[in-house]
Amino acid sequence: MGGVGSGPFGKIRDLSGVSRSVNNTREVEVVVIGAGQAGLAGAYHLRRTGFEPERDFVVLDHSPGPGGAWQFRWPSLTYGKVHGMHALPGMELTGADPARPSSEVIREYFDTYERTFDLRVRRPVDVRAVREGEGGRLLVETSDGTWSTRALINATGTWDRPFWPRCPGQETFRGRQLHTAQYPGPEEFAGLRVVVVGGGASGTQHLLEIAPYAAATTWVTRRPPVFREGPFSEDVGRAAVALVEERVRQGLPPKSVVSVTGLPLNDAIRQGTADGVLDRLPMFDRITPDGVEWDDGRRVDADVILWATGFRAVIDHLAPLRLREPGGGIRIEGTRAVADPRTHLVGYGPSASTIGANRAGRAAVRDIRRLLADERLTAA
Repeated sequence: MGGVGSGPFGKIRDLSGVSRSVNNTREVEVVVIGAGQAGLAGAYHLRRTGFEPERDFVVLDHSPGPGGAWQFRWPSLTYGKVHGMHALPGMELTGADPARPSSEVIREYFDTYERTFDLRVRRPVDVRAVREGEGGRLLVETSDGTWSTRALINATGTWDRPFWPRCPGQETFRGRQLHTAQYPGPEEFAGLRVVVVGGGASGTQHLLEIAPYAAATTWVTRRPPVFREGPFSEDVGRAAVALVEERVRQGLPPKSVVSVTGLPLNDAIRQGTADGVLDRLPMFDRITPDGVEWDDGRRVDADVILWATGFRAVIDHLAPLRLREPGGGIRIEGTRAVADPRTHLVGYGPSASTIGANRAGRAAVRDIRRLLADERLTAA
């Protein structure tokens, strides 16, 4: 595998195990699934520590182009409105116009990053299943053929699995129902009566954007929203991540960090509260053809129900490995799946943030290098 890489890392160290094709199955040391923040962080650390793309590792991404989930964000989410976008390892994002759509800014940044570090992402590639192979390897079955690998970095995020709660009468609604994943921007709601469901960052952002256009807005959440005053300190962040991490250690489905920390109480939130836009109602009990109703007799007529109800981890392709615990989640230590130490989940649970994904990518590569070194010693 030796030689000189075309990226900025220069000479690549010999790790042995050159990629080859066996019975139309290509062999590599590591497969990275997903090229969002988490996947690119993992690929960067593989590249930096001596793995050569396409020979020792491959990055598979099902999106049409660079940018991860950011490329699908609505146009009104400008870069200046993005909270907590942390740079990818090794290259800062500088000089971005805060008025430009975040989808454009981050797509261009990711594209430059992939080319600068010669990560050679393959796309669009759909990963259909990961299952046990021969000789202690994993088989990654995709729309681009099958890959045999000694280790896996799964960085598939959540964007492709929006969560739609079920509610009595939902199928009878004559208006439009859509999820944050389909949110087109506020202009499409002009003159309409809109019910927004969800107490997270997306729900509040949608409400504040839609209110000036809509005929009426109603905010509904299952639990009263928690707004956090003061700066988001490092201690607060660590405590929040620790709570999420404890859930995945127990094999429970992860919660978002925002669900633990609460929402920042900024000027826009204060103004929205003062204007009555963020006047929250409890979750309705049923959906009718013309709106929503509560058991106490309250009803709200609506033309649109916008479900800002979050996302779930995209991990169904890992089902053949039987990693799920009875609690419904995958139990991990660090980034490693406890049930299969060859499999690392990056951007899952406590690392589902831009800074967390960077750290998790580095940790996953460190553990993978150790795993592969131990295998080589055993084989010798």
